[in-house]
Amino acid sequence: MPKWEKLGLVYCASGETDWAQSHAYVPTTIMLDEKRIRVYVAFLDQHQIGRVGYVDVEAANPLRVLQVSPSAVLDVGEPGTFDDHGVTPVWLLRNHRKIYLFYVGWQLSLCGRYTLLLGRVVSEDGGETFKRCSRVPLLERSDAELYIRSAASLLVENATWKLWYVAGDRWIKKRKKEVPTYNIRYLESTDGVAWGTRGRVCIETVGPDEFGFGRPFVIKDDGLYKMWYSIRTMTKDYRLGYAESKDGISWTRLDEEVGIDVSKTGWDSEMVCFPCIQRTLYGTYLFYNGNNYGKTGFGVARLVEE
Repeated sequence: MPKWEKLGLVYCASGETDWAQSHAYVPTTIMLDEKRIRVYVAFLDQHQIGRVGYVDVEAANPLRVLQVSPSAVLDVGEPGTFDDHGVTPVWLLRNHRKIYLFYVGWQLSLCGRYTLLLGRVVSEDGGETFKRCSRVPLLERSDAELYIRSAASLLVENATWKLWYVAGDRWIKKRKKEVPTYNIRYLESTDGVAWGTRGRVCIETVGPDEFGFGRPFVIKDDGLYKMWYSIRTMTKDYRLGYAESKDGISWTRLDEEVGIDVSKTGWDSEMVCFPCIQRTLYGTYLFYNGNNYGKTGFGVARLVEE
């Protein structure tokens, strides 16, 4: 059973630049070397449009910020494209000298508020800048997954690309506000480019209170798949959940064993969400967002070894 010791708040934008007025949304990490962790996040401008930047922290002490990106490493897409109103990082994959960043593209809609679709970009300069692989999403809309096909984790095993992602095709009312309802699904690909139009449901909502799951994060540990995710309900703001699987397809929810919850006061007292696991020589860290979907920045917890 994982247990996490909270270390504290790491970083939040506070108007340093025009493109980074607030937030540090959906932390997504990669090791630059043994001593440095790069945390990609979405910073929001005054119009609440997100662009991807990074925060470099010390692996031995992830509360120590070493550098913040002076400019966006990924800007919004061209007008009319699936990511013209915001980009949010969700997964990184290193392939030789290239780094692939998988991200959520935001596009506003007159009906249903917005669409969220998964895109892919590539960096050939160590993650300082990224170029789009395509102007269309990696996961395009389908009849079964009409509004949301995003927030993905990806593992490559024996030439098979395995994708766990969020999908949904309905909107509901929560506190007089329209919100999407969605679950976590699974797809496979032989090349990482061509995917199916409907994934197999892995984590489904239970009862009338739950209506969605945010950003799954999957790792494989000694042959066992482990997933962290955010649980969205009618009565509470986001909380973290946890599940395990032997095959990556059929999952057992063990939410009571997630080992972390909201604090009594402070930046993560109302919400904990969007988890990212990073192993280092100094321990295993959980980076996550707190109150108001990252408006208070991102923090970090350390796995307590038993």
